Amino acid sequence: MADLGGRTRRAFIGSFTAAGGPGIVTAAVDPESGALTALSSVNGVPDPSYLTLSARGDTLYAVSETADGAVAAYRVTGDVPEPVGAPVPVDGSGPTHLGLFDGHVLTANYGSGSVTAVPVHTDGSLAKAASGVLRHTGSGPHARRQQGPHAHQVQSDPSGRWAVSVDLGTDSLRVCALADGSPVLHREHALRPGSGPRHLAFHPGGSYAYVVNELTPTVTVCRWDAREGSLKPLAEVAVLSGAPAGDAYPSGIVVAPDGRFVWTATRGEDVLSVFAVEAEGEVLRLVGTVPCAGHWPRDLAVADSGRVLYVANERSGDVTWFTVDPTTGLPRPTGSMPVPAASCVALARPVR
Repeated sequence: MADLGGRTRRAFIGSFTAAGGPGIVTAAVDPESGALTALSSVNGVPDPSYLTLSARGDTLYAVSETADGAVAAYRVTGDVPEPVGAPVPVDGSGPTHLGLFDGHVLTANYGSGSVTAVPVHTDGSLAKAASGVLRHTGSGPHARRQQGPHAHQVQSDPSGRWAVSVDLGTDSLRVCALADGSPVLHREHALRPGSGPRHLAFHPGGSYAYVVNELTPTVTVCRWDAREGSLKPLAEVAVLSGAPAGDAYPSGIVVAPDGRFVWTATRGEDVLSVFAVEAEGEVLRLVGTVPCAGHWPRDLAVADSGRVLYVANERSGDVTWFTVDPTTGLPRPTGSMPVPAASCVALARPVR
C-alpha cells in the first residue's frame, strides 16, 4: 500500500458490471512510481462507468449507465467506499459522464440526449431527486450514430461560471448555467458536421479547450471566453499520423497540469496520441503515438505531477500506467492491474 505517514493516495476505477466488471475498484497509488495496488471493490450500482470526486476528496460520485440512469454517492475516507443514501434517478437514460457544478452533480445522458442536475448537500450526499433536466435537440449526418442527440460529457469550465456539455449526436457544444437548480442553455456552438464530439478538456490557462471527436479521429481546438461563456472553434488536428488501419474511435483526452502536452486515446487503433501545446495553448502539434498496452482504451487520467498517465483498457480488462517523458511527453508503459471491463480512472489526493 502507498503509505505517506498515514496518508494513503487512492485511485478509483469504474467498470461495466454487465460485461463482467467488479463495479468500483479502490486502489492504492505508489507516491513515486504511480503503481496501483487493488484494495477493494464494491458493486452497489450496475455499470458505474464514470466517476468523479468531490473537491474535498471525501465523496465519490458514480453514474449508473443503464436504461434507467442513476447517480450514486459514496464516502471514500477508508479503503472501501461506503454508500451515502440510495442512488438517485437522473430522469434520463444511459448517463456516461458526470461533473460537479454550482452545488450540483450534472450527468450527461447519452441515451436520452440530456443533461440532469442533482443537488448536493453540504455533507456531500445527494438530494433524493433531480432538480432539473436540459433536453438536447438536433441530429447529425452519420446515419447510425447521429439520428438524435447523445450528450456524452458535461463539466464545469475553469472559472466555475459555466457548465459545458459535449453532444456526439448533434456535433455541438452547449454552454449552460443553472437557474433554480435546472440547467439552462446559454449558447450552443456547432462543430464540423459528422465529427461526433465526445469529450472536452480545458487548458489550465483557461483560454482554450480541446474536443476529441469520436466519429472522425481528430481534436478540435477552441478558444474559450469565460466572461462571455462562448467557444470558438479554431482548428481540427488529426490524432493519427496517417490513415487508420481499421476502426479508429477516439475516446479520452487529458491535458498536462502544466499545460505543455495533450494526450488522447483511440480505440481500435489502440494507441495514445501525444500533442505538444504551442502558442500558449492555441496550437496542438502531434508528437507521435504509442500503443496503449491493452485493447480498447476508454479513458485517460493524468497524475497532478504530470509524470504518470493512466489508461482504462475496457476490452483487455486492465488499467495500465505510463511514465511520461518530461521533454517529449511520450508515455512509456511501466505496469498494469487487472480490472475487467475497466471504463474510467479517478485519482484522489492523499487522504489525511
